Amino acid sequence: MKRCAWAYNDELREYHDHIWGQPQHDEVMLYRMLILEGLQAGLSWDIVLKKEKAYEQALDHFEYEKIAKYNEDKYQELMQTPLLIKNKLKMKAIITNAQAFIKVQDEFKSFDHYIWSYVNFKPIKHHYHSSSEVPAFDELSQLISKDLKKRGFKFVGPTIIYSYLQAIGIYNDHEIDCDLY
Repeated sequence: MKRCAWAYNDELREYHDHIWGQPQHDEVMLYRMLILEGLQAGLSWDIVLKKEKAYEQALDHFEYEKIAKYNEDKYQELMQTPLLIKNKLKMKAIITNAQAFIKVQDEFKSFDHYIWSYVNFKPIKHHYHSSSEVPAFDELSQLISKDLKKRGFKFVGPTIIYSYLQAIGIYNDHEIDCDLY
């Protein structure tokens, strides 16, 4: 199989082949990817993927309703959990974002409806020859980032949101010679 150049190891190939660029509409998956993309800030995606299973176990399988109710004791427990990234702001953002996620669901009936309405519910297929052509952010990721921040989300800057749009398949940024393009 011909893949995008960035899928150079087993974890990245698995992610590339089965998640990245595939339209996601499951609420738990949309929350999960938002959290993982936020965790990536300042790190490589490879590091985050290697820790994904540990996060899945520690965060009740990314069930945002449970996470939204985490208290200070649970936060402290998470900060002591092996394999998790020990960044206080990122850890607090996981809980804050679960609460904000639920508020968006209440307003729009689903987070899926909220996020996909930005593109009239249709993926956007870009035509890049290599990952070096892909922008770090664009007008849409800036717009969504600004709105999410206004709604109380953390770690949702324009670059993180651009990556999120790729991860959930709103953007198909597979390179044109990739079999998944």
